[in-house]
This record gives sequence, structure tokens and C-alpha cells, in this order.
Amino acid sequence: MENWDEIRTAFQVARMGTVSGAAEVLGVHHATVIRHIDALEGRLGVKLFQRHARGYTATEAGADLMRVAQATDDQFQQLAGRIKGRGSEVSGELLVTSLINFAPQLLPALASFRELYPEVTLRYLTDDRVFRLEYGEAHVALRAGPQPQEPDNVVQPFQRAQVGLYAAKSYIAEHGLPTAPSEFAKHRFVGHDNHENRAPFFRWMSSTVPRENVVFRSADTRVLERAVVEGIGIGFVGGRAAAAHPDLTEIMPPLDDWSVQLWLVTHVDLHRTAKVQAFLKHLKEQSAGEA
Repeated sequence: MENWDEIRTAFQVARMGTVSGAAEVLGVHHATVIRHIDALEGRLGVKLFQRHARGYTATEAGADLMRVAQATDDQFQQLAGRIKGRGSEVSGELLVTSLINFAPQLLPALASFRELYPEVTLRYLTDDRVFRLEYGEAHVALRAGPQPQEPDNVVQPFQRAQVGLYAAKSYIAEHGLPTAPSEFAKHRFVGHDNHENRAPFFRWMSSTVPRENVVFRSADTRVLERAVVEGIGIGFVGGRAAAAHPDLTEIMPPLDDWSVQLWLVTHVDLHRTAKVQAFLKHLKEQSAGEA
């Protein structure tokens, strides 16, 4: 409504009966109130008020406009109350994002959170791209790597994701177990399709293992982990996934550089909402219980 400021001003003049009273309620100069009234009357081509010594009295046209303005103001007040109420309840939609390889860490917490708060509808989106929290693309993001630097986001350290270098017993039975990196040239590996992937463990593989020895490649970490389990080659598997597959054998102790710092990221405008705070608290408690 392009003239709402003028209509709101007229509404307050009719309610208060004076220019000065309306100006005080609106927090503007009395000259602004007069300018709005004059502009609105000029645009509508009708007098909205009778001016007299004690102030302003609405004409028939003014009273008609005031009824519409009153209804609109009431609706705005009701809307504000509903929005405020939503902000204090753990309900509605909660959208969480992460890379797909962190799904095993998040899904148990998402499931138990939903049990605690049945009024919440969960959406969990996984993608390699960075979701834009400032555009409302997510409420909570789990990110990996260097600390996110967006100025309007609240960033909290979460935990470090551990990965290890594993091979299936079926692979070892056929090809043997390397005892040192110097023997890697004799073995087959499973690796990322992008030779320049930024993950520290894949960077290590690129610098340590001949590219021609990476005989199975994919951009999906779920596929890569499954390929290791199936015995196609030696490759990286997350700590949780490895624990679920006792058939895997660790090839060498994990290097410090292979672990990845995880961050919980929220936008400053949504960080203090009840559902975001409840989920962050729950996720941290779940993580502490697993440590």
C-alpha cells in the first residue's frame, strides 16, 4: 500500500484529535503530520477533517477512511501477535543443511529432536553448495573446514569430524595390507572424482597416491565409502561409518590433518528463536553424550 504512511497518520489524527497528539504517537514532527494530511486529501480530492480551534474532527469521508484504517491496524496487531507467538514456541518448520557425509551424525539428533518436539516439521537438505542463511535458505547449517566468515551469521565450533584410511578384508585377502605409504603404488585406491577437492584427507591422497592408482572415483562420499566396503580399493571412511562395518581394517593411524572442524552456523535474525535455540541445545547435548 503505497500511501499507508499517510493513511496511518490520518488515522492517528482522527484518534487523537490533534496534530500534536498524532505527531507524538507516531514519533514525527507536527509538520510531517500536516504534510501527510494535505497530501492525502489532495490525492483523494476530498476533505477528511474539519479544522477548528480545539483540533481536527473527521468528516464523513474521513470517518469512512478511519474505519478501514482501524481494521487494517487491528489486523497488523493480530499478525504481530501471531508472529511473536511463533517465535516463542518450538513449532513450525526447521530447515537444517549439511554435506551428505555428515548425515550419520545429524540424523539421530534430528530423530530424537522430533520426538521431543512433535509440532516441528523437519527439513534436512544436503548439497555441496553453501546455503545462504541471509536469504532464509536454512535455519541451521553444519559446515566443515575453515571458520565461516559471513558477517551476519552466528558461528559456533561444534566438533571435529574424524576420518580414517580403510580397506575391506576382502581387498586385503586379494591384494595384501600395505605397511607404509611407500607401498601405495602397488595398491588400488578409491578417491574423489575432483582431483583438487579441498578436503584435507583428499588433498593428502592427491599428494601421496599416484592418480592412476585411484581406480574408482566419485563425487559422492556415500558411494566412495560403499566402494571401500565392497573391497574395490583402499579409501577414506568416516569414523561413524567405519564403526558400523567391522569388516573394515584401518590401513594406518589417522593423521591430524585428516580431521575437519565442524561449525554450527545460524543467521543473527533467527539465532535466538525458540526452535533454533532448542535444536542447537539438543544437538550439542547429543554430541556431548557420544563423546
